[in-house]
Order: sequence, then C-alpha cells, then structure tokens
Amino acid sequence: MKILVPVDGSAVSLEAVRFAIRMAQDGLNTQVVLANVQEPATLYELVVAHDPQVIGDISAAAGTHTLAPAQALLDQAQVDYQCEVATGDPAHTLVDIVESYQCDVVVMGASGMSALRSALLGSVSNEVLHAAGVPVMIVKAAPELDETE
Repeated sequence: MKILVPVDGSAVSLEAVRFAIRMAQDGLNTQVVLANVQEPATLYELVVAHDPQVIGDISAAAGTHTLAPAQALLDQAQVDYQCEVATGDPAHTLVDIVESYQCDVVVMGASGMSALRSALLGSVSNEVLHAAGVPVMIVKAAPELDETE
C-alpha cells in the first residue's frame, strides 16, 4: 500500500509519519511518499530575484530541509519511502501527488481546529479530505502538541 504523508515541519505532521510507521510495523506492506509543498513565489520575490532559478533552488532546499526529520524517522524504522518537494497550492498539489504516485491512502496531520475556525480559515487537511480520490486519514495532535489551544 502506498501512503502519502504530507510534511510541513509541524509536530503533528511528524505524528502522521509515526502513524504510518506503526501501520508498517503492524504488518501492512507499505511504501511511504513524503511530500512537502512550498508556496509559490510572490510577485515581490520574482521582481527582486533577478534569476527565477534562485527562487526555485531556495524553495527546493527549504522543502528538503523540512522533510529531513520525517526521513530520519522512516530510516530508523527501516520503512521504504520516496520524497517529493513541489510548489503550488498545498491542497491541490497534494491531490496531484496522490494521483502521480498512485497512492492508495493519505495520512496527514491536522492541528485540531474548532469547526468554526476551520470553516472560516479552511485547512489543507479539510481540502484534501474532500478533493482526494482516495481515503484520507487525519491524525490529530496530541494535547501537548496542539499549539492552537
């Protein structure tokens, strides 16, 4: 089973990685796809940077850096994985990654926002939940990890 695990550097996204590891350790034949989506460059950044390649390089390096703790967890657990750093709208880009890697399920963290706050702000996990063509498992933050309350 191929599992997409989006990683944004938050503690709850690492909890999603740990959950995917537990699935593998419980006997599920898994391959993990770690994904980080970087926001596109702003108009200001495009104007200031005289070489668009510099922005792309910095974005790729930031994404790789963000994935490093998740990779360390998977290496330690000896779980097979691939990495993808992409740029774009996070929810739509994650759905594209699900399709391009032919993932069977998404396991992702959510900060545990209240229903009202989630409705007003929208959340990447909520958008992926509704847009993905595969099951989406939401891993909520443990109370000591939940930074929104």
